[in-house]
Amino acid sequence: MSYEPGHLPYWLAFTRVPLVGRVRLPLLEELFGDLAAAWRATANELRAAGLDAKTVKSIDTTRETVDPMAELRAVESAGIRAITRHDPEYPALLQTIGDWPPVLFMRGGLSSQDERAVAVVGTRKPTAYGRQAAADLAGALACNGVTVVSGLARGIDGIAHRAALEAGGRTVAVMGSGPDVIYPPEHRGLAEEIAAKGAVISEHPLGTEPDACFFPRRNRILSGLSLGMLVVEAGDDSGALITVRAALEQGRDVFCVPGSIYSPASTATNALIREGAMLVTRVEDVLDELRLLTAEQQARLPGLREPAEGAELAVLDALTSEPTHADELARRAGLPAGKAVSALVALELKGLAKSVDRTSYVRAREASTIYTASSNA
Repeated sequence: MSYEPGHLPYWLAFTRVPLVGRVRLPLLEELFGDLAAAWRATANELRAAGLDAKTVKSIDTTRETVDPMAELRAVESAGIRAITRHDPEYPALLQTIGDWPPVLFMRGGLSSQDERAVAVVGTRKPTAYGRQAAADLAGALACNGVTVVSGLARGIDGIAHRAALEAGGRTVAVMGSGPDVIYPPEHRGLAEEIAAKGAVISEHPLGTEPDACFFPRRNRILSGLSLGMLVVEAGDDSGALITVRAALEQGRDVFCVPGSIYSPASTATNALIREGAMLVTRVEDVLDELRLLTAEQQARLPGLREPAEGAELAVLDALTSEPTHADELARRAGLPAGKAVSALVALELKGLAKSVDRTSYVRAREASTIYTASSNA
């Protein structure tokens, strides 16, 4: 199997084929070596490769009307970029979900900072309380260098995007329509601002109109791009609950802003808290749980990039994302308990380790980047 940039037109062409998606595209790559060869394969060759009759007919029918090179020209003319799962820019977090989109259509661009992302979702009809909570928390996330991901919808989504932009941070919008079809239409200006300081992305080809069935599918991307999900106001029938289910299936943390027991807009969020979602009243609740450094902690990092050496290095190598007791870390590092604890304190000050409680520690999410940078200095 091989992939070259020149194969992109065929990836775009296959996004037009009904019945061919995340499962069949990698299969076609494996069977034919690349999608260019798969696109040119005869119906008999496709059947011989094991594709069912409906899928073969779908490919054959689409090839009659779709020109791969024309697809690429149309995307480029619209000022949109398309990336496949083979591209370095394809989000690493998104590749960890079972149902990753084979192609992402994008206005703007993604950056390494977007690996520190939290999705903010909620009702399309927020109360004044919900509007303020969403704006305050999304703005605070952005101020702490966390990318705010949401769905460009009315209500909480739009408020979260706007708050992140006003805070000078990054935000990513995931759409349930083609990259050139902004929905809702009143968010066209907002989408342009997001593209200028982040990214507007879709898995759908040009011209795809929004459809009710696309939004649940969209939500898996929204949660897949994020380390965790923050829900601000959701009633019993809120679409945000679909996103929560996707987040839980993907192993993402779920956070909820509590609401009044008398407010229909908070029935689902309050129920999620009762079932185990983390209650959030301040941005530190999210940052601490996700082991993300605050802006203040990050500001100290330039002076703390000295390489970890000796005991610190041994303990750092013993740390993982799972909370581990200091005594166990000492054993793994081959150090006396007192020396290991001293090293842990130093690593905490450097932002490389975080204390889960008074006795257990985890490696901070920023640790690998800082450690790598310092080790290669």
